[in-house]
Order: sequence, then structure tokens, then C-alpha cells
Amino acid sequence: MTKLLIVDDSALMRRQLTQVFESVGGFQIRQARNGQEAVAENRDFQPDVVTLDINMPEMDGLTALSLIMAERPVPVVMVSSLTEQGALATFEALNLGAVDYVAKPGGTISLSMEEVKAELISKVRSAARAKIKAKSPAITGLVKQMRDDREKVAARGSISSRSGFTNTDGLVIIGVSTGGPRTLEDILPQLPADFPFPVLVAQHMPAAFTRSFADRLNQVCALDVVEAASPMVLQPGMIYIAKGGADMVLVNRAGKLTVLPKPESAEFLWHPSVELLGRSVLEHFDPANVIAVMLTGMGNDGSDAFTEIKKRGGRTIAESQESCVVFGMPAELIKKGGANLVLDAAKVAKQLTVWAGR
Repeated sequence: MTKLLIVDDSALMRRQLTQVFESVGGFQIRQARNGQEAVAENRDFQPDVVTLDINMPEMDGLTALSLIMAERPVPVVMVSSLTEQGALATFEALNLGAVDYVAKPGGTISLSMEEVKAELISKVRSAARAKIKAKSPAITGLVKQMRDDREKVAARGSISSRSGFTNTDGLVIIGVSTGGPRTLEDILPQLPADFPFPVLVAQHMPAAFTRSFADRLNQVCALDVVEAASPMVLQPGMIYIAKGGADMVLVNRAGKLTVLPKPESAEFLWHPSVELLGRSVLEHFDPANVIAVMLTGMGNDGSDAFTEIKKRGGRTIAESQESCVVFGMPAELIKKGGANLVLDAAKVAKQLTVWAGR
């Protein structure tokens, strides 16, 4: 029996969430109306997992989360509104230690809840088995250094403006899901300002979140980070975040390699699809020059395409079980023989830098 604490200031939302988890069984449930009650219930009830609202009276969700993580760390799934402000608060929650998030239903709650019911149940069950990920000490103090490095590169001319790009140059693709935002915030800021390859990131995320996420990463990375919300010609030393609510593919347009958002394909369960991105890279890029990285997440998205990249001469990394929040996607890649290396997240950026000759 999984002990679940539901925290929301709306009595209707608490009732709807309770009914969702009671309908599938296997949960012992308690409720809290605000952050203060959540902190007390975490201490007394000792839940296995918590769903946590952000905007609440008396004590908001972010304050409650910081106290929960300091006193008795527990897997937390944020239930956040699909707004720009809600996205920023959600990323702050992930930085504080939350495992995952679900878009809070809008409109008629009872009808909207049916749309997110399966996602809620899946993410809460997965979170209950997840590990709480500590912030990597290697990131502390990096932000100023990364900004200084970026300014130095800009002063002497960007990589993109100094050189062309073809499919014989290097390319990095990253697939990630549950626990991904915080893991990416640990890895990507460690890439140096002169990193020569484009980096394509497929992070399972709603449409309203990816622009804010790209902007947040752009503040802490030496490389420029953009949301691939429109066709963009591939440039070295750029990080492209796949737009949520869509899939990202690599195509050849007028002889130029281009990242392109396209409507979600019903062929794939998760979006932006790692598998579809990997297949498009195999179609338009020399696999021997591809580095594919599979990070934390539930499911098996991308494992087939990444395994094929390895078979055709590319290099692949699977995040280790020890550092994963959820050891699902990397485990599938390892099981299929598709990983050249299995590394802790803290070592991924260094390996990419070595392979890139930097």
C-alpha cells in the first residue's frame, strides 16, 4: 500500500485527486489544505509520495517543499498550472528536489481530470519508487564562470559564425524524461563555451513549459540554448530544446541540416519523442559522428534508435542507476546492448567534452 499525501487549497481539487487514486486502489491517502499542513503531515503520516500544489494560502508550495526536503525528504510530484508563471515555479520546485510535475487541469475540473488521470497515476507510482536527487556540488558557482566564458567566445566571434556545419561534423542528441530538468541543469552548464557540436534535447514536457525551460538553461549555460519552436538551421555550439506538445526531427532543407518541430505522431507514446528524433538523425546524419545520451526517465522511449546508432558506429551513454531519478529509459538501452558507456550524470559532460576533442 503506497502512502500518498495530496496537498491543495481547493477542496474540489483534493476530492477529485483522491477519487482518481481511490479508483485504482493501492493507495492510503491523506489530504492537506496548505503548506503548513503538508509539512506537518509529512512528519506525522510519513507518506511515500506527495502531490503538491504551488499557489496556496498561509504557506505556498515552494516554501513547503523546501521544508519537506530539509526535514524528511520524500518524492514530490508538483501539480502546476499551464502558465508561464506556473512553469517557472515548477522549475524552481524541481531545483528544490521535486521529482516530476503534472499540468493542473483547467476549466471544468471533473472533465479535465479525466484527461490527465492516466498521467497522474503513472507519474505518482513512478515517483514513489524514485530516488531523491541531490543538487550536484559541481554546479555551485558555475553560473558566473559560464557567463564569462560565453562573453569571451562572443568577443572573438561565435562558433556558428566562424564555421559551417555538415553531417560529417559531430552531433549530440539527448533523450530524457522524469527527473530530466534538474539533471539537464547539472549537465549542460558544464559544457564549455567552445563546445563544437550542436546538442538536440528531447525532454518529455508540456508545450507551455519548454520555452521557459530553454530560457532558464540559457541563463546558466555557456552555450546558447533555444526552444526549437520553428525550423532552425543546425549550428555548432547550440543547444536545441524540443518544443513541448510536438516532436522534433532533423531534416535536410535545401542542402542544410535543419531541426524542425512537427505535430505529435500517434505512433509514439511519449512527446517530444526521443525515438522519432533518433530515427530522423539516422536518416540524415552519419551515425559514426553521433553521440547519443540517454538520461533518467520512465519507459523505453528512444532505446531502439539509440541502439541502432551504436550498431552503426555512433557512441552512446546511458545514465547509471545510481544517479538516475528513475532508471527506466537508460535501463532499456543497456538491456538492448545499446550503451557504449554507463556513467553517473555528473560525469556525462566531461565525457562529451573529451569525445568532442575539447
